[in-house]
Amino acid sequence: MTTVMLDSTVERTHMCAPGGSRTGGTQERHALGRSRGGFSSKIHIVVDALGFPLRYSLTGGERHDVTQAEPLLVPLQFGCAIADRAYDSEPLLKMVIAKQAEAIIPPRRNRTAQRDYDKQLYKERNVIERFINKVKWCRRIFTRYEKLARRYIAFLHLAATSVWLK
Repeated sequence: MTTVMLDSTVERTHMCAPGGSRTGGTQERHALGRSRGGFSSKIHIVVDALGFPLRYSLTGGERHDVTQAEPLLVPLQFGCAIADRAYDSEPLLKMVIAKQAEAIIPPRRNRTAQRDYDKQLYKERNVIERFINKVKWCRRIFTRYEKLARRYIAFLHLAATSVWLK
């Protein structure tokens, strides 16, 4: 496995999903984030160069992308990690370099010292965008109806399996 790609997508939560009994735990445990528009969840995804899902996690919709990057990448061996500007952070870059891999992550515009990255290789990031589009064709992924995060992840497993089998 030479290349991995990271991205995340926000999924709206149906108004009935956060309801019900409170015995199941907190909003964070259920991966529900509150915003002005209501509840949402964020799927953090890692795919390989062919667009097959390797790992993913679920958090509340307000969580930043880079918070889940290290837990998703640590168990993987790769030669190159491609991600968008949201993943530009020093700890992540150091972790990728410690794995003796190359980070193809454009620097944020507010960085004082801009660093170079391979713009041609960065264009390959559309593979993860296409995977997200394929998964969002599933109605249960596009809008979250489940209160429990583990049930929503089960539907995500099912959608990812269908991508693997095609």
